[in-house]
Amino acid sequence: MMIQAFYTGVSGLKAGQTAIDVTANNISNISTTGYRAYRTEFSNLFEDALVSDGGSSINHSTIGAGTKVQTNSMVVKDGSYSISERSTDVAIEGDGWFGVLGPFGEEYTRAGNFTFDKNSGLVTPNGNYVLGTMGNNIDYETNTLTNTLNEVSLGDVTESEILRFPQELTYPGEASTFAKFYGGLDINEENQATLGADVIDSNGDKNYLNLTFSKSENQPTEGSLWDVVATVKSLDGETIYDTKNGTINFDENGALTSSSLTTINNNGSEVDIDLGSGYNGVVVSSNATVNASSSSDGTIKGELSGYDINRNAEVVAIFSNGVQSSVGQIAVYHFQNNQGLERSGNANFKPTSNSGDPFIMKDADGQNIVGANVMTYRLENSNVAIEESLTQLIILQRSYDANSKSVTTADQMMQKALEMDA
Repeated sequence: MMIQAFYTGVSGLKAGQTAIDVTANNISNISTTGYRAYRTEFSNLFEDALVSDGGSSINHSTIGAGTKVQTNSMVVKDGSYSISERSTDVAIEGDGWFGVLGPFGEEYTRAGNFTFDKNSGLVTPNGNYVLGTMGNNIDYETNTLTNTLNEVSLGDVTESEILRFPQELTYPGEASTFAKFYGGLDINEENQATLGADVIDSNGDKNYLNLTFSKSENQPTEGSLWDVVATVKSLDGETIYDTKNGTINFDENGALTSSSLTTINNNGSEVDIDLGSGYNGVVVSSNATVNASSSSDGTIKGELSGYDINRNAEVVAIFSNGVQSSVGQIAVYHFQNNQGLERSGNANFKPTSNSGDPFIMKDADGQNIVGANVMTYRLENSNVAIEESLTQLIILQRSYDANSKSVTTADQMMQKALEMDA
């Protein structure tokens, strides 16, 4: 029995040392982004029956043989969230994991403190590549956006890829196809103030379309006839790309009835000139002031201002001309049993047979979705509760001291027994 007491105390020391190590590691990672704390769980070793009564009594006399570490279980609750100043810092609220690719294969983490490496890859601080789905709308040879996307559909787990976003990216612009004019011409004036509109050429550069109106020498018996000169020139006025002449007719009430001015060349691209019809567009009035205005389509060329990440984990490219386009999406993975994940270092984990394989959540229509709330300009802190860990450390220290005392006591009793035998 004294030998059993000795080994019981030793088992308590071993289990207690493991628990102290786990708790100390938790405390040391209080500042580690995305860290998941662990809690040690114990179980009883075999028990020996002291009295056997054939099962006729409800009381059983047994003595335990010590304790052991049953498992170290992950604390799955979310950590607190801190505000960040970087657009590439993101945090998951609720269940979910970011996927990263490192030297040892795919791993999963809650730490969203991402940045860009020299090859334009979205990476973790230790250089692991973040996984997701690219929008395939970037020409990497010319660093040009090929088309704008409102969103990027998240791919399946087997389609996950490294996310790369160049630090220099150009939006090529879209050429104007039309220019619509509104304004009033004074029937009593021979020469009128000009109307103008900004138009974008095929190079994505902004030019200026100018219209100058004057009354024709030969006027019809009813209504009025006007000459118009259209000119497209560079904003600095040094280059004229095209000039067109035309005439426009108005009825006796000042409504536009016809125009011979239809299109003009804008440095390689054609622009439709729309003066309207009836009273919708350019009109003639008598001593009345009508505000002039114009509208046109097209978008000027823009350079990358930076990347942002929205609440759907999409990476959005923002350009100097105000254009925004999704270029990729960070994947958020899920597991059947988060407790079954195996820590692989830092805040990274690897799946096991207990956790199951990673999967992407789907909506009611079978489309892949993030399945969690992704917060931007946020980082998830360690979920270690310092007050709980310190209290646990005190308890474990007391338990360790008690087990140590039991070993000492058992040793002293064995010495006494040996002396008595002598």
